[in-house]
Amino acid sequence: MAKRITLHQPSTGLTKQGFYGFSWTTLFFGTLPALFRGDFAVFLGGFAVLFALGIVTLGIGSLIAMVVWAFMYNRYYTRKLIERGYVLAGSPAENAMAAGSLGMTAPSVAVTHPG
Repeated sequence: MAKRITLHQPSTGLTKQGFYGFSWTTLFFGTLPALFRGDFAVFLGGFAVLFALGIVTLGIGSLIAMVVWAFMYNRYYTRKLIERGYVLAGSPAENAMAAGSLGMTAPSVAVTHPG
């Protein structure tokens, strides 16, 4: 089951939702979640790979690839946001849980200033 974590981009002030854990939407809808999240390169590349696998293996390869990708996509998407400068902006407990699941040694967290 996917879990949601808030991410904040300090230089622009933008906030996005990151995810980690198994992606049921990716399992059932293939590359459409990438399209809805604005991850166009992954949408197009994933669609091409799934289509090619489907043609070559009569659909079996696409099903297997979708199961594998459902385990990987949320982590991939959230780590890409972090590489673009986003930081974890949830509670300390949420940040620690997300950082552990994302394979981060030290959580990159948003610093909040009082006032």
